[in-house]
Amino acid sequence: MNFSENRNPIRWIIIFISFLIIAIILWNTYTFFQIFKNEERVKMNLWAIAEKTLINAKPNTEVDLPLQIFNNNTTIPLILTENDSIINVKNIDEAIIKDKAKAEEYLDELKSENEPITIIYAPGKSQELYYGDSSLIDKLKYYPIALSLIIVLCGILIYNFYLNHKIASQNKLWAGMAKETAHQIGTPLSSLIGWLEILKLDNVDESITTEIEKDIVRLQTITDRFSKIGSEPKLELKDIVEETKQSYNYLISRFSNQIEFSFKGPSKPIEILLNPTLHSWTIENLVKNAIDAMKGRGKLSLEIEEDHHHIKINVTDTGSGIPKKEFHRIFETGFTTKKRGWGLGLSLTRRIVEEYHKGAIKVLHSEIGKGTTMQISFLKNNHA
Repeated sequence: MNFSENRNPIRWIIIFISFLIIAIILWNTYTFFQIFKNEERVKMNLWAIAEKTLINAKPNTEVDLPLQIFNNNTTIPLILTENDSIINVKNIDEAIIKDKAKAEEYLDELKSENEPITIIYAPGKSQELYYGDSSLIDKLKYYPIALSLIIVLCGILIYNFYLNHKIASQNKLWAGMAKETAHQIGTPLSSLIGWLEILKLDNVDESITTEIEKDIVRLQTITDRFSKIGSEPKLELKDIVEETKQSYNYLISRFSNQIEFSFKGPSKPIEILLNPTLHSWTIENLVKNAIDAMKGRGKLSLEIEEDHHHIKINVTDTGSGIPKKEFHRIFETGFTTKKRGWGLGLSLTRRIVEEYHKGAIKVLHSEIGKGTTMQISFLKNNHA
């Protein structure tokens, strides 16, 4: 058993250990928080005892210790009340102390933070000590939140790294498969070209050799397409109107007459940087998807339009339509609604349009049961 077979269990063990460490850190933080809360409660109980001692102290009695306890409290805010009236405050902002309304409001906050300590200094006489959390406790409150945010951020970064790595691996795999396919087709294709020349020399019916030649040219085009996946294709200054029209017309002649084709575009040439082979593949994928959506029967139109900055190609069918929630998913590798599909066509199309030609592709409009319009667009001045 090699490492790749153990990779999944190891990954889950690492994830489990990571969550365990996080849980231990959060638990320790909570434990520290409770310890500090209890220590502050003890300090406030001592403060209450000191207050009671001072109230009941007789003249000439030693009160250094109670006073020292009072003076040592420099962090815990407190309010002492008797008969619901504030009689003493400590470690509270002067602006609050001077404003009676603010002082009452602050007192309500202290009541919600900790249980008050009752100081019974004489029969039937008592005071209530309300105290809040020190600055240290306040900081500890936010520490788990900050830690959680850091953990979430790290999780997102790890996930993005893993996702990008996975996509890069998939792209590398598909590129390798495409190049291998081109290589495998190339060998029998060379033999076919040789046999075609022999047939021509033997004066075989020209109509037969012409059709064979067309298929060989088609296979050469397919081989050329696959060989360009995974590498930077050469872009040439081409008339996109003419290139699109040629690809479209080629497809029209090879599909059923139950499909009503139409083409509309500018009468003038529009030149942009283009790879003719890959652009032809883009048009073919969009047209074939549209025909599949119509189940081989309906209307299919291709329209080229332009504005000041862009040239846009719209392919419209009268097929089954695409749910809005799947507008983006249809371009994902492996996503397909066909029973026998691999989900590669539109994924490759997007790569050709966006990565190689710096264009854009999207579902412009779709309505269930009525049809879909796919749009690809390119910058007109991409050769500038």
